[in-house]
Amino acid sequence: ALFVGFAIPMSMFMSFMILSALGYTLNTMILFGLIMGLGMLVDNGVVVVENVYRLMEEEGMSRIEAAKKGIGEIAFPIIISTATTVAAFVPLGMWPGMMGEFMIFFPITLSVVLGSSLFVAIFMNSMLVSSFMEVGEKELSKKQLIRLSIILGSIGAFILIFGGQLRGLGSVMIVLGISFWAYKYLLKPSARRFQTKTLTRFENWYETRIKHALRGSNVYWYFGVTLLLLIAAFMTFGLSLGSGRTKVEFFPDNTPNEIYVYIEYPQGTAIERTNEITKDIERRVYAIADGDKYMRGSHNLLIKSSVSQVGKGAENPFTEGGSAAEMPHRGKVTISMREFKYRDGVDTEMLRKEIQDGVKGIYPGLAISVEKDAVGPPAGYPINIEIEGKNYDTLINTAERMRNFLNGKNIAGIEELKIDVNKGKPSMQVVVDREKAGELGVSVGQVGQQLRRSLFGDKAGIYKKDGEDYDINVRFNEDLRYNTSALFNQNIIFRDQATGQIKEVPVSAVASQRNTSSFSAIKHRDAKRVVTVYSGLQPGFTDAGAIVAQIQKEMEDFDGMATGVKIDYTGQIEEQNKQMNFLMGAFFAGLGLIMLILVFQFGGISKPAIIMTAIFLSFIGVFGGLMLTGWPFVIMMTMMGIISLAGIVVNNGVVLLDYTQILIDRKKVALGLDDKDMLTNEEVTEAIVKGGKARLRPVILTAITTVLGLIPLAIGLNINFYTLFSDFDANVYIGGDNVIFWGPLAWTVIFGLIVATFLTLIIVPVLFNIVYRIKTRIKGRRDKPKPKEELDIAA
Repeated sequence: ALFVGFAIPMSMFMSFMILSALGYTLNTMILFGLIMGLGMLVDNGVVVVENVYRLMEEEGMSRIEAAKKGIGEIAFPIIISTATTVAAFVPLGMWPGMMGEFMIFFPITLSVVLGSSLFVAIFMNSMLVSSFMEVGEKELSKKQLIRLSIILGSIGAFILIFGGQLRGLGSVMIVLGISFWAYKYLLKPSARRFQTKTLTRFENWYETRIKHALRGSNVYWYFGVTLLLLIAAFMTFGLSLGSGRTKVEFFPDNTPNEIYVYIEYPQGTAIERTNEITKDIERRVYAIADGDKYMRGSHNLLIKSSVSQVGKGAENPFTEGGSAAEMPHRGKVTISMREFKYRDGVDTEMLRKEIQDGVKGIYPGLAISVEKDAVGPPAGYPINIEIEGKNYDTLINTAERMRNFLNGKNIAGIEELKIDVNKGKPSMQVVVDREKAGELGVSVGQVGQQLRRSLFGDKAGIYKKDGEDYDINVRFNEDLRYNTSALFNQNIIFRDQATGQIKEVPVSAVASQRNTSSFSAIKHRDAKRVVTVYSGLQPGFTDAGAIVAQIQKEMEDFDGMATGVKIDYTGQIEEQNKQMNFLMGAFFAGLGLIMLILVFQFGGISKPAIIMTAIFLSFIGVFGGLMLTGWPFVIMMTMMGIISLAGIVVNNGVVLLDYTQILIDRKKVALGLDDKDMLTNEEVTEAIVKGGKARLRPVILTAITTVLGLIPLAIGLNINFYTLFSDFDANVYIGGDNVIFWGPLAWTVIFGLIVATFLTLIIVPVLFNIVYRIKTRIKGRRDKPKPKEELDIAA
């Protein structure tokens, strides 16, 4: 265990060094890659140490002999198996766009961790086992235990009392002293009992099962039933999707860590009025958040802080694209939540729904939306319908008709349909009398420039202070900027080109003003004018694809579409389809790379085909698990899990088939057969059973270590080991943001790996036996002697 466990700190140390050399810093994706690799990096060490230990125990070899033979048997297979695992992630390195920039750290980190573990297993583990490993184990006497415990306990107690910041180290030493006693009198007897009884019984049971599976026509029954299970898993999963029991999500649906209340008045509203309304909405939000269900005495369980903004910084990033422009008609209230562990199990989504219901429709003409932060990079609104055309009036009118039409259908899940552009923005048109302006020698440009100087200012000089230059801009005072008389009664001063004299002409002499309304903005996509109808999802609804599909069905009856106008469903759905297509392509590209490596390893197509079949059969666990639990199919995370699973499943299959082939080759040598000669079915079955039994322990151990490494992430088990040893408070809790984000990926691998372990131990040998039988029959037909008549004719 120590030899295998040595791979963990050494591989992690190497990984940190390599990632640092690549210029990466710690982030969420890298941390998850390290956690994911934690359960996988011991796989190579397990295979190396177990094979050497088996040769020492069963065949009585010395450390050096066992290390040479054992590592020689499995060095190339584990290199290939690691290469195939990394190959599954190579296509992810070409992930395009912002999503690629966000997710690419995961495959890079995992590849670095696996490469480091391979180096440690082949070089460092082999060095350690050849130098120090013993079949037997030295017993610690009670006197030695007492002495060791006193030393560790005394030093630990001293550090615990006087160590200050290092007091946690003292606790660790005390626990270590106690753990030696637990190991001697509890763990070691249990481990010995497990090895000599439980594991032996399991090996005997496995030998019986594999012999039964390889007997006669049973191989076809086992494979056939497994194939039927795969079909059943796909069918039931499809039915579960169709019935709505299993949802499809782009990213995991998180509980809010921040709640945003966006407030929008008609454009042209004074910022003082917007500020007044925002303050009132802020008070209403606080009244809801301070309800009894969210309070423990005077302490609010959910809210950590809040901030309100009016004008600048109050924009919605999904509709305004991160604009930093001043927007006096907009307000925003941001409520930040406490960490998950401090919420006492209260759901922040419930608070968002109550706020949404509490502020809806309280001010006529005021648009209020209550939204939450989203995990992952921005992908747009779940419902995002872009209307494209040339005439902007037509686009807005079409958008309004479409919104009214869809509102009348009462489609479940739509929060509130909004239009990102309105035509009610107050504006003032300046109409220049070109004929009169020409008579007075004033150009249209001069009129526009004069008004612009008055409103926005013009550079009049530079102010220098402390070596810095500051522009001096001159414009009208604020009261005059909003006074049309002052604007139009100012004089345009210019030199007449005909007479050379300075002239002054009032703006009102050549121009008049007309109050009107215009578009709040003219938005483009790919150089084409667009207006967008958008909406979030109501609390409790997560499957945007199903809702958009229903919208598309209802839109078939929409007759308000103007000529020359077309619609497109974009936003989250567009991004979802784009990423799904990439991940599917990456999955099959990864399989192609794995296949090439396996063909290189085995020098043929049959064994790679067996392993590729096992990958697809492992989907029984993935889709069966999702169907049974009813958990959503999260496109980003579940697909990443499937790609990860493909790389993991290959490992044990490669080692098992390679070792089985070694046994077959040794049998041929013992019988004096050539490489092209075939063994009998009984001899092949014996080699398969022996190979499966020899690889049983490493296959089970590698599966268990990978699953156990993912369980804390899958269930959201949080333990603070620092405070556990320093303050004796582990702060244990289940759940949180990490399990929402990474749980789907972890469970995908766990479900698939459990089934894949069974496939590796039973179905892979079955498929190998079937293929060997087919090869034997084909060779038998080729080598069958020709009839005497044919020989006479040939003569």
